[in-house]
Parts: sequence; C-alpha cells; structure tokens
Amino acid sequence: MQSKRKFISLLTKALYLIWTFLLLSILVIIIERTYKYAEYIATKEATTSVNKDIAYRSWIASHGGVYVQVDKRTPPNPYLANIKDRDFRAIGRDYTLMNGAYILSQMMRDYSKLYGIKTKITSSKLLNPKNRGDSWETIALDNIDQTHKNYIELSTLDNEEYLRLMSPLVTEKSCLKCHAFQGYKIGDIRGGVSVAIPMKPLYRDAFNSSLFIAALFMLIWLVGLFFISLLSKKIHAYIDEKEILYEEYIYGLVSMVEQRDTYTAGHSSRVAKYADLIARGMGYTEQDCHLIHRAGMLHDIGKVAIPDSVFLKPTKLSNREYKLIQEHVVLSYEMLKNISIFDDIKEIVRNHHEHYDGRGYPRGLNGEDTPMLAQILTLADAFDAMTTNRIYKGRKGINETLAEIAKLSGKQFNPKIVPIALGVLKDVTIDIHQQNPETLLEQERFSYFYRDVLTGVYNEAYLHTDIEYLANKNFIFWLSLKNFHLFNKQYGWNLGDKILQEIAEIMKKNVKESSHIYRFYGDNFLVSLDQEAEIELLKEYLETMLNKNNIYFDIKIAQLGQQKLKNIESLEDVLKNLF
Repeated sequence: MQSKRKFISLLTKALYLIWTFLLLSILVIIIERTYKYAEYIATKEATTSVNKDIAYRSWIASHGGVYVQVDKRTPPNPYLANIKDRDFRAIGRDYTLMNGAYILSQMMRDYSKLYGIKTKITSSKLLNPKNRGDSWETIALDNIDQTHKNYIELSTLDNEEYLRLMSPLVTEKSCLKCHAFQGYKIGDIRGGVSVAIPMKPLYRDAFNSSLFIAALFMLIWLVGLFFISLLSKKIHAYIDEKEILYEEYIYGLVSMVEQRDTYTAGHSSRVAKYADLIARGMGYTEQDCHLIHRAGMLHDIGKVAIPDSVFLKPTKLSNREYKLIQEHVVLSYEMLKNISIFDDIKEIVRNHHEHYDGRGYPRGLNGEDTPMLAQILTLADAFDAMTTNRIYKGRKGINETLAEIAKLSGKQFNPKIVPIALGVLKDVTIDIHQQNPETLLEQERFSYFYRDVLTGVYNEAYLHTDIEYLANKNFIFWLSLKNFHLFNKQYGWNLGDKILQEIAEIMKKNVKESSHIYRFYGDNFLVSLDQEAEIELLKEYLETMLNKNNIYFDIKIAQLGQQKLKNIESLEDVLKNLF
C-alpha cells in the first residue's frame, strides 16, 4: 500500500506540473496573441489611414487640383510654376492651384501633430525635395515598385517602435497634369503614401490586458491546484480506509490464529513491538518502522492453515511436523501477495525465518540477500520465542536470551543488528506467557492431546507436564480401582466404561474448577485439591457409588506440605509412600 501512496503522491506532483505547464502555455499563447492583436490593430489603422489619404488625393487629382486663397499656410506651390494658370486674382483676393500631393502633405503634418500618427507622401522622383523619404521609406519604395503591393513592417522611428506601412501611388490620367514632365505614364508607380502608427499605446493596452489575463489565470491555476489536492486527499483517504479495513480483517485472522493457543496469544504484537524498537535503534525512518511493525503483526498469518494436530501440539515437534510448521512462512506470503496493500511487507514476512549463515528457510538465503527489515524481524521473533514458556521448554530470562543472541551473531543473526538489539531489548518488560490451558476454551483445545477420550479428564501425558501446577496444591487425592479388569470380564467392558465415566463425573461435580483431574494407568484417578473439606465430600460420594457396584478400591490422601514436586519422579515417590 505504501507503493500506492508513493504513486499517488508522484501522480499528484505530476498533475500539478501538467496543470501549471498547460495554463502557463495557454497564458503565453494568449499574451503573445494579445501583442499580435495590437500589431493587427495597428495594421488596420495604418491601412485605413493610407486608404483615406489615397482616396482624398485621388479626389483632388480627379478635379485637376483645388484653388485656395493664398496665405501664410498656403503660398503658391513653386513646384507647379510650369502650369500657366497656377495663379489668378478674383474679388480682390489671390488664389493659387494646389495639387493633391501638396494638399495631402499639409494635411499629414497637421494630422501627425494632433494624433501622433506620422504620414507622408514620397517618391523616388521628387517634385518637392521636402518629401524625400528616410532609409525605411527608400527600401519600401523599391519594394512597392517591384511588387505593386503594400509594404508593412515594424520599425524604429525617433527611438520608438512604430508599425510602418507604405501603399503605392499609381499614376492616373489626372496625375499627368503635374507629373507628365517627369516621364510618368498611366499605370506607373509614381511613389507611395506611408504611415507610421506608434505601438507604445497599443503595447501598453496589451500589457494591461495581459496583467488582467494573468491574474485570471492565476486564480484558475489556484482553483485547479485546490481540486487536484482535494482529489489526492480523497484518494489517499480511500487507500487509508481500504488499508484499515483490510488490516482489521487480517488482524482479525491474526487474533483468531493466536487465540488457538495460549503460547501464540500476543506473540505477533510482541514481535512487532520488539522489531519496531530494533529498527528505531538502527535509525530507520518512521515509515520503515511502520512497515516492520505491520510485518511483525502479520508474520505468522499463514499458521491459520496449519492443522491443529501440529499447530496445537504442546510437546516437541517431530521432524515431519517441524517441516509442516515451516510451511507457514510460504502460506503467509501467499496470503499477503494477493492483497495490494501488503505489497510492501510481503517480502519481509516471507524472509523472516532466513538466517544470516544461509541455514534458515524457506529459501536458504544468506547474508545481505535477505532484506534488512526481514533480518530484524528474525531476531525479534527469536527473542520472543526464547522468553516465552512452552510446556516442553521453559522460558529464558532476558539476560540469558540476549547472551544466546550474542552467541548467534554472524550465524542466525546479522552482526550489524545484534549490538543494537542487545541495547534496546535489555530493558523491555516481559509478560510471562505459558502454554498451559487456563480457561475452559483453552482446555478444550488441548483435549486432542491431553484429554482422556472416555472420561474427559486429563490423561497420563498431561500429568507428566503438569507438575508445576500440582506443586502449588495442598492435597493429592488418589483413587485406585483394584482388579477392575475382573469386573470388566464379569460384567462387560461397556458397564466398566460407564463406571469410569461416573467416577469422573462425581469428581468433576465435587471439586472446584481450579482443580485438575487425571486418569492414569487405566484404573487410577488423581485429583489436586486446595481444601481438606473437599476431600471428605468427594470420598463420601465415591465410596457410596463404588460400594453399590461391588468394586474394590483404595483411596489415599497425600498432604504435600513441605514435599516439593519438581518432576514426575518426585510425584511417583509421593504416591509410593501412600501404600
């Protein structure tokens, strides 16, 4: 599941970058188009201006020019002196002929002063030297002379950027009145009308528009980031919820496994705690510590598939049974590998019984071939096994266990882990767990191994393992049936079985639940008791039943007192002294 979280985090970052790149690209394109649009507006304005000038000039030319009153602004045009009727006087005033180019030039100067738009009429064969073109206009004249089309370009004029356009002036019949002497014919390009539109105001408007657009895109970008973040959180929440549900389910299975046996109860949580302590001591990240804790909780999940006859066996396992128990590692891995949220811990679980020297299982990995977190779990698992009671093997103390772990450094355990483990585990508190059944449920689980099939009381095998329990009791009550085989021979085995069952039922009803009842050597019953009052009552009921059935028996009572039971041999000595 951790890998999925990483993938979602990487995907979220990728979405952030894609969203940012996408909006930034669109913003750049829009801003670039905004500036291009400013140039488009300038082009339209220049074209309109030129067309207007040419139309105005054509109208004047079509009328052979215009006569205007002579004053300071409109003196006689010296370049039309060759026209004989250039000037005349009427009504006491002097008038002079103004051709289209002359009038248009004056209008262009006025227009430029008013609006900043520079317009000009020029020609490669100048009639008026004042109309001489600048360097750009010279190039433009050459171009329109060859193409007969408008020439347009962004150019610097007076240290400012302008959009400049020149439109060709085509010689018409009316133009020959003033320009025939220059050698022009109808249809010739006689010059051009140029206009220069200042770009600064248009670029300023484009900049202001770009600021507004950028602010709008910033808002859209932030909203997008918010929704991506919200989506990412929802996905993470879904993964977390899914993980919690799966872990609750799996932990439920772990609990079920551990409740099958008092020895394994709490084993997984203890191993998880020890592994977490060691990992933290080795400086692993919080994330890795979380991983190994989860792995510790689930490392024995495969034991759910191990048969009770092996899993619950309280005595030492045979070689065949031990090999079967080893299968739980593979079973655990197989269970976890099919659930995606456990992808990051399945290998830890799979390898937690591998040894540093290669003598572990299931694959016999050695050295650094085993993931380090799995090697930490190996040590934590062994530490709990050594400090927990088994029926056939008592637990070791912490110091003894740590000394054993130190001896196995470089063999079963990684020598890099051992020193850290010795430091962090020396102060842990060990809860004393044992395999002896205490509750009614636990006793029933042990019935396969330690229950007498006929009577339901403990069998002889359990008597051998229950010495520590007996040693804490005050009295031993021993019932021995004499020559009971003759009773069976005379009355039949079925009746004999019923007598044995009735004896067991009387004992169960008349002793406390804390007392243990054993049937051993076929016709003998042993009861552990705390109070003397229980003895007389039990003796009374048994004697009544046995006498009624004409069964010979002996009842002996042993008060343990100072007699300490250490093993089955010491118990046998006590029983021998009763006869």
